[in-house]
Amino acid sequence: MIRVQREDFDPGAELAAFAPGNARVGGICLFLGLVRDFVGDQPGGTAVRGMTLEHYPGMTERQLEAIEAEARRRWPLDEVLVIHRYGALAPAERIVLVATASAHREAAFQSCHFLIDWLKTKAPFWKLEHTAAGDSWVEARDSDQALAERWGAGDA
Repeated sequence: MIRVQREDFDPGAELAAFAPGNARVGGICLFLGLVRDFVGDQPGGTAVRGMTLEHYPGMTERQLEAIEAEARRRWPLDEVLVIHRYGALAPAERIVLVATASAHREAAFQSCHFLIDWLKTKAPFWKLEHTAAGDSWVEARDSDQALAERWGAGDA
C-alpha cells in the first residue's frame, strides 16, 4: 500500500494495522525516517530550521507503486507499506515509513532496505531546506546513488 500525504502518521498504529493475524508472516521490518536538524552527513553542520517537500500528485504515486512492484518481484512479500509525507516539516518530524512483511526475516530486511534506497533516489520528491543562511534545494548525493545502485537498475 502506498500513501502520499501531508498529515502526520502514528507508527505504532500503522504497525498494529500492518499484516494483522497473517500467520504466513515470520518477520516484519520497518524503517522510520525523520527530518534532521542539520545539513550533511555529520551532526554539527549547518542547522536546519525546517524542510518543505514537493511532489507531483499522480506521478509520485505511480513511481512509488513501480518501486513497490519491483520489491515484490525480487522478494516474497506478503505486505508492503510506504507512507511518504509532503509539505512543511520541522526537525524531528516523521517524513517516511516503509514496512515489509515476509515469511522470512531476510526478505523483510532486504526489501525494506531496497525500498528506502530506491525511494531516496527514484521517487519524485523535491526537498527545500530552510536554514539561517537561506533556503536551498537538496541535491542528489553520490552516497545515496551508490546505495541504490547496489540493487541494480531494475524497472522502476
